Amino acid sequence: MARYGEGDKRWIVEERPDGTNVHNWHWSETNCLDWSRNFFNNLLNDLPILTGESNLFIATTKVSSVDGEAYVNIRKGKIIPGYEISLTLAWQGEAKDSDGKSLLKVDGTVEIPYISDENAGEDPELRVTVKDEGPIGRTLKDAMLSKGKPLILDKIRVWVQSMAKGGPVKDELETKKPTPPQQQNHAAAAASAAVAPSLASAATKKEGSAEKEAKKKKKEGFKSISMTERFNCRARDLYEILLDENRWKGFTQSNAKISKEVGGEFSIFDGSVTGTNVELQEAKLIVQKWRFGSWPDGVHSLVKLVLEEPEPGVTVVKLTHNDVPEEDRYGNATVVENTERGWRDLIFQRIRAVFGFGI
Repeated sequence: MARYGEGDKRWIVEERPDGTNVHNWHWSETNCLDWSRNFFNNLLNDLPILTGESNLFIATTKVSSVDGEAYVNIRKGKIIPGYEISLTLAWQGEAKDSDGKSLLKVDGTVEIPYISDENAGEDPELRVTVKDEGPIGRTLKDAMLSKGKPLILDKIRVWVQSMAKGGPVKDELETKKPTPPQQQNHAAAAASAAVAPSLASAATKKEGSAEKEAKKKKKEGFKSISMTERFNCRARDLYEILLDENRWKGFTQSNAKISKEVGGEFSIFDGSVTGTNVELQEAKLIVQKWRFGSWPDGVHSLVKLVLEEPEPGVTVVKLTHNDVPEEDRYGNATVVENTERGWRDLIFQRIRAVFGFGI
């Protein structure tokens, strides 16, 4: 092993004397909380909900609070947003009679207690409260929930998409994109073509083909996850747990519906993940198609779980999860990271903890 500072310089990323973070090679983080507060103020302050339908008038007044954390990480030009915030919004409503006379004016709040990058593909919980709980007040509250909720959630999605594109550092990223190299000298290219036109043509076709192939691979944007985990149990016990919907409900604390037949369908984590059984070998192999609801339409991944029992009472699980998209339908580039963490923390670790299979 080379001593510190004596390694091959081709593999060392050194700090520049001028402190420049070239093409964002180094990890950089930007706090986006204040920017998010301004963003939500622009989107949600004085937002009309109802303007006379059924003699009801409802509008938001202001964003009361945005608390938590929001940031954007940049590594080698890759945008990785992270956020866990809560939002409180004030609203006012008024009911009038058929002659336009005011029957009741109310104040209320809208609470969104948890908006997280881990749930970027799902609508967050939204609660509506009103200070007057009388019949007319409840009518205004119900109208705010039914008519206001879709509008407010649309604005939340706009913010989520903006964070996925870099939030406050989006414009800075655009200006830091590397410029393409200058084109080769036209005269030299013409002379070369005149000397060997067939070679130049062949080289051009080869380069064009290679460029198209590289673009195709880059456009695909899929990755694989590999993981090996050990459990203090028999392979057949772990196999049964992974295909038993009642035990899934137990260790994930969420709804699950799982078929034990090849070609059968499953739904786990309250429907966030759905798929089909492709191949099943009792106590040995589980192959499934997986799809997350936040992924782009038509995208499916392939999960392969190989169960081995090197000694009685010890099971080794080899996971391969192929064709995981790098981004979800909202542009968040944390899909692979979140999926890997989900396998480790929400499935394997929970199984060890709940069923006592830890090693």
